[in-house]
Amino acid sequence: MEAVTNIGSLLFFPGGLFVIVAGLLYEWFDHKLIARLQNRLGPRWFQSFADALKLLAKEEVVPAGISRWAFVGLPVVALAGALTSALYVPMAGIEPAFSFSGDLIVTVYMLSLLTLCTGLAGATSGNRFGLVGATRTLTQLFAYEAPFMLALLGPALVAGSWQISEIVAYTADHHWLLLLQPIGFLVAMIGLMGKLEMPPFDSPEAETEIVAGALTEYSGRGLAIFHIGRSVELVIGLTLIASFYLGGVDNLLHFLLKTGGLLALLAGLQSVLARLRIDQTVGLWWRYGALLVLLQWLILYAVKLA
Repeated sequence: MEAVTNIGSLLFFPGGLFVIVAGLLYEWFDHKLIARLQNRLGPRWFQSFADALKLLAKEEVVPAGISRWAFVGLPVVALAGALTSALYVPMAGIEPAFSFSGDLIVTVYMLSLLTLCTGLAGATSGNRFGLVGATRTLTQLFAYEAPFMLALLGPALVAGSWQISEIVAYTADHHWLLLLQPIGFLVAMIGLMGKLEMPPFDSPEAETEIVAGALTEYSGRGLAIFHIGRSVELVIGLTLIASFYLGGVDNLLHFLLKTGGLLALLAGLQSVLARLRIDQTVGLWWRYGALLVLLQWLILYAVKLA
C-alpha cells in the first residue's frame, strides 16, 4: 500500500501531472496578465492546454541529415530534468518527495538541463536560424546561471544548510529574507526571467529576427514537450524564490498567493520592457549580477561578525 501511495504522489499529486497542469495554468496566467496590461483580451483559461494537446497530436517532422535520436530525445531529457527538480521542492506547500543534504545544487543543475537541451537542439537541427538561436541560448545560460545560483545560495548561507527542506523550514519561521537580502531577491527574479527567455531577455527566440530561434525546426510533440518543460520550470523557479525569500509556502493558499504575486510582477516587467540585444543581456548581467550578490554576501558576513 505504501508503494502505491508513493507512486501516486510521484505521478499525480504533488508529482508530475500536478506540476505539468500547474505549469500550463501559470503560463496562461502570465499571458493573460500581459494581455490585460497591454489593453488586449488575452487567451482563455484552457488555451495553454489546447495548444499542448494539439501539438502532441500532430506529426513531428524530423529534418533530413541529422541525428533522429538527438532530435527526439533532447525534449524528453529537458522535461525529465525539470520534473526531477520538482521532487526536491515543496510544491503546493507539501513536503518535498525526496530530500538530502545538497539537494539545492542538484535542483539548480536539473533546472539548467532545459536550457542546455534547447541549445543542443538548435545546434544539431541543421537550420541556420536554429544555430543562431542555440548560440544565443547557450551564451545567455552562462550569463544568468551563475547569478541565479548565487542568489539561491544566499538564503542557504543564512539558514546554514544546502538542503531545500531545511532552508524552507528556516524561512517559514517568520524569516522574510526579502527584507534581509533584497539584492538576492532581485537577482533571482531577473535570473529566472533570463533562464526562461522571457522579455526583455528573449533574444534567443526573437521572432522578428530568427523565426523561433533554437526551436525553429521543431514541431508537433518535440515543440510541445519543450514548451511544457519551460512551464514546469516557471512553477519550480517561482516556488523556490517564494520559499526562500517570502517566508516559505507552508500551505496551498500561501503557495498560490506568493507564486501568483511573483508571476504578476514578472508579467508587469515583461509588458513594459523592450527586448534587449544579446550583448546587452549578457554583458551587463554577467558583470554586475554576480558581483551584486557577492557584495551582499560580504555585507551579511560583516554584520554576522559584528
